[in-house]
Amino acid sequence: MTKPLTIPAGTNEPSLARRTLLKGAAAAVAATGVTMNGALAASVAPLGQTGAPTRSTAPLPLGPLPGSRYPDSHLESAKKGPPSFGPPGFPAFAGTMAVERVATGFRWAEGPVYFAAGRYVLFSDIPNNRIMRFSEDDGHLSVYRSPSMNSNGNTIDREGRLITCEHSGRRVTRTELDGSITIIADKYNGKRLNSPNDAVVTADGAIWFTDPAYGIGGFYEGIKAEPEQDKKNVYRVDPKSGEVKVVVDDFVEPNGLAISPDEKKLYICDTGFTDGPDNPSHIRVFDLDVAAGKVSNSKVFADMPKPSITDGVRCDTEGRVWCSVGWGDPNEDGVRCYTASGELLGKIHIPETVANLCFGGQQRNRLYICGSTSLYAVYTSVQGAMKP
Repeated sequence: MTKPLTIPAGTNEPSLARRTLLKGAAAAVAATGVTMNGALAASVAPLGQTGAPTRSTAPLPLGPLPGSRYPDSHLESAKKGPPSFGPPGFPAFAGTMAVERVATGFRWAEGPVYFAAGRYVLFSDIPNNRIMRFSEDDGHLSVYRSPSMNSNGNTIDREGRLITCEHSGRRVTRTELDGSITIIADKYNGKRLNSPNDAVVTADGAIWFTDPAYGIGGFYEGIKAEPEQDKKNVYRVDPKSGEVKVVVDDFVEPNGLAISPDEKKLYICDTGFTDGPDNPSHIRVFDLDVAAGKVSNSKVFADMPKPSITDGVRCDTEGRVWCSVGWGDPNEDGVRCYTASGELLGKIHIPETVANLCFGGQQRNRLYICGSTSLYAVYTSVQGAMKP
């Protein structure tokens, strides 16, 4: 276990003290020369991969998607029947609304989280090594953090602090209210984590996160490295002791995760299909015991239509499950909504591969969707559980 380390705001790495042993004047000069030469020869890796700027003279247009007309045809109900006012039985429909593109110009948008106090969404642009901020009150887009250590998933704890999973940092961090950064987890059993992907925080303050190997598989979304862990685990960080424990160890590639509003279920995506055609592309659900810090009774909640995968998942206040879909049939790109029992209710079609999503807005009824190069939003008739 690694004791949490807090780095002051505005500091990339803690300073290292230089020690010099003095054994007479000649020894001092020699030691200084060696130290200087060593310092001049020293080199460090960049703080993650940073993509070259994307140049475009015709960016994707913002606002409602082309061809939008009420009721928005980008919403598709799974229930077929006689004509109805809007897609029948699909709670994404809220009447006079349509899917909107609210920001664009990214390489791979991921890990959105909504901060109600500031009315903004933070999300990662992984290859560009930055966290972006979209302010919904005026539509302003800005860089929140760069470099971000190729951050992926983000969430918020019950004290309003940002929790971030970092690919090139191979760690989970917490941004304190004063801007300093605390390292929550970077090792297990004395060995470095793979590349933490996504996280949730339960009411007791425990942080649960997934640790696939995507961030160390190459130099585009992190820094290529050999895995030190034998498996790709799901971990829990104890809120009092800081101890890191494995809670699930049989995933091929654990990815996005979410908890039900009553905190009795834990949903985890397995995107193992990326590693081979016989591997899973589905969401698993577990019985969750928050007090004991354990899960049990694993079962497949929903299968994705291969070659599509689901990368991110969220719940609304009624326990419905909303998940991203992408990387397969373009007609499946977007968001799917399921009942708590696993029945498909409908789809939101997005014109780009979708990675992740979160609820936001003053009424928690606006769904923000990270779709490849853009951030999308759609008002719904539900409220997010806001326990991502």
